[in-house]
Amino acid sequence: MRAIVLHAPKDIRLEERPVPEAGPGEVVVRVASVGVCGSDLPRMLVKGAWKMPLITGHEFSGHITAIGAGVEGWAMGELVAVAPLIPCNDCDQCRTGNYSRCRDYDYFGSRRDGAYAEYVAIPVGNLLKAPQHVDPRAIAMTDPASIALHAIWKAGGIRIGQTGGVMGCGPIGLFAIQWLRLMGASEVIAVDISEEKLALAREAGATVTVLSGDLAQNETRADLVIEAVGIDATINAAVMLAGPGGHVAFIGIPVPDVRLANASFQYFLRQEISLHGSWNSFGPPFPGPQWTTTLEKFGTGELKWEFMISHDLDLAELPGIFQRFDNKDLHFSKVLFRP
Repeated sequence: MRAIVLHAPKDIRLEERPVPEAGPGEVVVRVASVGVCGSDLPRMLVKGAWKMPLITGHEFSGHITAIGAGVEGWAMGELVAVAPLIPCNDCDQCRTGNYSRCRDYDYFGSRRDGAYAEYVAIPVGNLLKAPQHVDPRAIAMTDPASIALHAIWKAGGIRIGQTGGVMGCGPIGLFAIQWLRLMGASEVIAVDISEEKLALAREAGATVTVLSGDLAQNETRADLVIEAVGIDATINAAVMLAGPGGHVAFIGIPVPDVRLANASFQYFLRQEISLHGSWNSFGPPFPGPQWTTTLEKFGTGELKWEFMISHDLDLAELPGIFQRFDNKDLHFSKVLFRP
């Protein structure tokens, strides 16, 4: 099978690898669609993976092509979503249902071979039944949509009539806008450096869109803010966007050190704003209602996805696309590959 193998940061190769077999308690999935996660950029261009060489990629959907011993309730050809985290199910965090905080986890595409490949062997506990009528590209986006939902729930959710805020209008931010509106937010403020991204935010349901450079002139404050970038400027801006007693949930993963300005610290201190870390997307029963709710909303059509796809490419184009990511000469939203 064809597979993208990371040998070292920026050393990304298209190779031939053996097709995996379905062991006991596993199925083999032929990957239908796999997305680029924001975490793939530093992993593949800067930091490297947990071990290398490694087949990367973890946001994916596919159809079952082989069923291992002891697996019941799944059918050949069935379209499935795949949760990328494999929890240990033994640590204190797993025993309390906090799988995102598992102390000894495995993970597709960063710790074990992932989905930038034609086939992947999957433990049956990581499979989710997808609505069979839904486009596999949508099912491949279950992970980012679930991450956005997890963050909103971690921050306490939002009530009908309240105002939401989203800092960074990539795919996770666009899903966060939709979740906030579905939960009853009467207004959602979307902030981004790009007017093109703000146009997508309006399509997602944002009622107020603000270029980052104009944020100082914005007087609207949010009850709940989602930060989905992970750099100093947006982290500080997210704090300042929250209203008195508001909540801010941080999804964006910083690469360099983060500096919280004194003004931001004084503001969240004096306005009693709550800051929340949000990691991954999992809950009990694993992988959690974050995932099943997302799949349900894809099935009903309430959660939109197609508008945010900027690239849908053959797997062989992946090394070149990551070179363009590194060169910062590619305008993109959601990038998908077809192995």
